[in-house]
Amino acid sequence: MPQSTRMSARLHQAWQRRGLVAWLLRPLSWLALAITSYKRLAYRRGWKPAYRSDVPVLVVGNLYVGGTGKTPFLLAALAELRARGWHPGVVSRGYGANVGQAPRTGTGELAAAEFGDEPSLIARQSGVPISVHPRRALAAQALRARHPEVDLILADDGLQHLALARDLEILVEDARGIGNGLVLPAGPLRESASRRQGVDVIVKNVGSQALQAGHTPKDARPALVQMRVSPAGATRLSDGRHCTLAELAQPGQRIAAVAGIGQPERYFDSLRQAGLELSRTLALPDHFDYASSPFAALQAEVILITEKDAVKCAHLHDERLWAVPVSVQFSDPFFFDWLHARLLACSHSHLDTPIHGHTPA
Repeated sequence: MPQSTRMSARLHQAWQRRGLVAWLLRPLSWLALAITSYKRLAYRRGWKPAYRSDVPVLVVGNLYVGGTGKTPFLLAALAELRARGWHPGVVSRGYGANVGQAPRTGTGELAAAEFGDEPSLIARQSGVPISVHPRRALAAQALRARHPEVDLILADDGLQHLALARDLEILVEDARGIGNGLVLPAGPLRESASRRQGVDVIVKNVGSQALQAGHTPKDARPALVQMRVSPAGATRLSDGRHCTLAELAQPGQRIAAVAGIGQPERYFDSLRQAGLELSRTLALPDHFDYASSPFAALQAEVILITEKDAVKCAHLHDERLWAVPVSVQFSDPFFFDWLHARLLACSHSHLDTPIHGHTPA
């Protein structure tokens, strides 16, 4: 495991309690909290203007720094909302890509180096238009200008990007919750834990664990729903062949797993829970660029990687690489019906834009 990855793992462990490190760093957290609180107040009072799109904006974000499962949720939401008649598009920062002065917009097979790994994966999996720029408002304007059919914008990881006004906010959490409850750097939170009470929905990512069945209360805020993410087979990068994980687990065949994501251990655990015996695991830094191959020294016949990593690995031409897609289930089978109804209600505030063939009153 690279030194930076080990340090990150230790830091996340420290953030689960209020130990000596947390108390020593707390003055810096107070300063960060004051800055974020003032920024939120400035947008709420109108001291700083926020761009409001002519179509509804749904923000999907997190408080806990690093991966919590936003991308699997976003992909599931795009599929479910398209099935209900929406024509969504996605705006993102484009982390890891040198976007430049103007927003970059595209669909389908997009280069991770130009759009970022997560936007590239979202575009490939969903087929919806993507627009990336550190200023999400510019990305939203470019998206609507180049894809006027878009009638709903999903903002990826934009909870703290207040320059883009939003109609609904969804917060994705995992088993770590809010950690020690402190703001960076004494804790893992990007802003105060009290922010949880201001979002519309909290999605709890339980990984591969069993869901607790339930229904989303129509009058609750925030509404609570659980999400289960589990491996759904494997696809070989070299030729697109798909098979089940059980088919890969042949006697005597060594299987390694590699992940350059926010929570690599969660990925490894999901493979083990699916019945695989891993001969080796390699955790890489989140958004690892794969400019050179980290796989050469791995003694394995099969190397399993995440779909987020796979969009950056085709040029390596390693026939041992298999991407692992995931399936997503929710504790409330009617959650997306509920979300669809909320978004239709939000569309009434965008008076000049016809939504789904009718003009909001």
